Amino acid sequence: MKPMYKYFFRGLITILPLALTIYLLYVCISWMEALALAVLHPFVGDFYFPGMGLILGVLCIIAVGMMVSKHRVRRLLSYVEWPFTSIPVIKSIYSSLKSFADYFSPSTAQGGQQVVILRLPGQELELVGLVTRRSTVGLPEGFLPGERVAVYLPMGYMIGGYTVFVPTSWLTPIDMSVEEAMRSSLIAWMARAPAAPAAPRTTDSGNGYSP
Repeated sequence: MKPMYKYFFRGLITILPLALTIYLLYVCISWMEALALAVLHPFVGDFYFPGMGLILGVLCIIAVGMMVSKHRVRRLLSYVEWPFTSIPVIKSIYSSLKSFADYFSPSTAQGGQQVVILRLPGQELELVGLVTRRSTVGLPEGFLPGERVAVYLPMGYMIGGYTVFVPTSWLTPIDMSVEEAMRSSLIAWMARAPAAPAAPRTTDSGNGYSP
């Protein structure tokens, strides 16, 4: 009976992620289709074809992206956001979610976000983190002087982590995208497939970090 239990759980672990992903996609698409019917029914009547809601949702997202690219629209959006950035509890939730989403925005990605390994001097401990700020310029007084960067250290199984300011000599870049690093950290690196080691990138200073 023991092998049967092993086969059962192995099959369950294989099927469950696929089933949940398909189910969530089905719920999302069904909701978009229902919303499309409610919005378009006064204009098109009974005319409908499968996928209309998905197309409408994509077009709406593109339209919002085009609008918020304009300075006047962003200024108007700041007034709309005012209740979400002023009410104490809502402010904390909204600001955290917005900052987390902005980190993966195309404009932020163009700033050269980088996945690095943080090694403390004299220690063999390695921490995988994301460089989120490349200097202390513009921060309040009190930070240690020198060439220091902010590194975000994500925690597993939850949205959270620590941000530390460390010298660049403590960091070694690795060939991994921000999305892959966040996904691997979320599951404590248990499902990370082995990959061929990448050649280390070095700079003239010899610390392995290229800002």
